[in-house]
Amino acid sequence: MFQQLLHRSWVRLVEHLDGPLLLITCLLMAAGLITVYSATYDSNNRALGQVLNLSVGLAAMWAVAQLPPQKLMRFAVPLYILGIVLLILVFLIGVKVNGARRWLPLGFTRIQPSEILKIAMPLMLAWYFHKYEATLKMRHYVVAGLLLLVPFGLIAKQPDLGTAILVGAAGFYVIFFAGLPWKVIIGMIVAGASAAPFVWTMLHGYQRKRILTLIDPSTDPLGAGYHIIQSTIAIGSGGAFGKGWLEGTQTHLEFIPERHTDFIFAVFSEEHGLLGNSILVVLYLMLIARGLMITANASTLFARVLGGSITLSFFTYAIVNMGMVSGILPVVGVPLPFMSYGGTALVTLFIGLGILMSIQSHRMLVKQ
Repeated sequence: MFQQLLHRSWVRLVEHLDGPLLLITCLLMAAGLITVYSATYDSNNRALGQVLNLSVGLAAMWAVAQLPPQKLMRFAVPLYILGIVLLILVFLIGVKVNGARRWLPLGFTRIQPSEILKIAMPLMLAWYFHKYEATLKMRHYVVAGLLLLVPFGLIAKQPDLGTAILVGAAGFYVIFFAGLPWKVIIGMIVAGASAAPFVWTMLHGYQRKRILTLIDPSTDPLGAGYHIIQSTIAIGSGGAFGKGWLEGTQTHLEFIPERHTDFIFAVFSEEHGLLGNSILVVLYLMLIARGLMITANASTLFARVLGGSITLSFFTYAIVNMGMVSGILPVVGVPLPFMSYGGTALVTLFIGLGILMSIQSHRMLVKQ
C-alpha cells in the first residue's frame, strides 16, 4: 500500500517533466556549479548561493510545467501590461546603479522589471497570433512589431542593451515562426543596414566604445578593452585539455572580471580547454534540438511559436555570451544559460524550460 502511494506520488511529481530536457539542464547546472565554485572559492564562495538559486529555478520550472498551454495563454496580456507599467515606473522611481536605471525598489528588496518581458514578450505575441490565426494579414505583423518595439525601446533607454537584445530576439522569433514572409525579413535587414549610421549616433558613449574596442581591444587595454583581452587570454591559455579544475591562473589571480557571472565561460575554458568547450557546445546544441523537436510536435499555433521563440532564445543567450567572451561580439552583459551565477535571470530561464515541458506534456490535448 505504502509503495503504491509512493509510486503514485512520484509519478504525479514527474509526469509533466521532460526527461531529455531535464537531463541536459542538470549537466549544464553541474558544469556551472563547479565553475562558480572555482571562480569564487578564494574569496567569497557563492556556490551555496547558486544552489539556492537553482533550487528556486527548478521549483518555478516544475510549477509552470504543470500548467497546460491554454492556461499559460491567460497570463499573456496581464503579464505584458504589468511589465510595461513596471518599466515606466523604473523611469519614475527606479534605482540608478552605475549610471543605469534598471531596478525598481520594493522596500524589502528590488526587482528588475525587464526580466519579466523575457517571458511576457513571447507570451503576448504568441497569444496575439493565435487569436488571429485564421485571418493573418500583414497588418497583424505590423501590430506585433509595435508591441515588440515598446518594451524594447524602454529597456534600451535604461540603458540595458543586453536585455533589450534578448527581449527583442524573443519577440522576433515569435513573429518569424508565425510566418513572416522572407521578403519582409530581407527588407528589414537592408533597412537596418541603411540605418546603421543613425543608430550609431543613438548609442550611448560606452556602447560605441565597446564596439570600437571589439575591433581593436589594445586601444584601451586598461579600460573598455580589459574584459576582452583578459577573457581571450584565459580561453587561449586553456589549450586543448585545460589547466584543470581550480588551476586557472587568470581566474585565481583575478584578472578575469565578472568571472562567476557574464564571463564564466572564460573560467570554464581556462580550466577545461577545447575539449571541455566542445562538450559544452554539444550540450547546448542538444538543448536547442530537443526544444525544436517539442516545438515541431506542438498542438496549436500558440504552442509552436512560443516554443520556437523560447528555444531560439536559449541559442541567443549562449551564442551572444560565448561570442562576447571570445572577443567576437561586443560585451553586452548576457549570462551563459544555466551556468552563470544569478537570481532573477536564472529563474527566467527555468520558467522558459517549464513552458517547453508544458507544451510537450500537454501536446495531445485537442486543438482549441
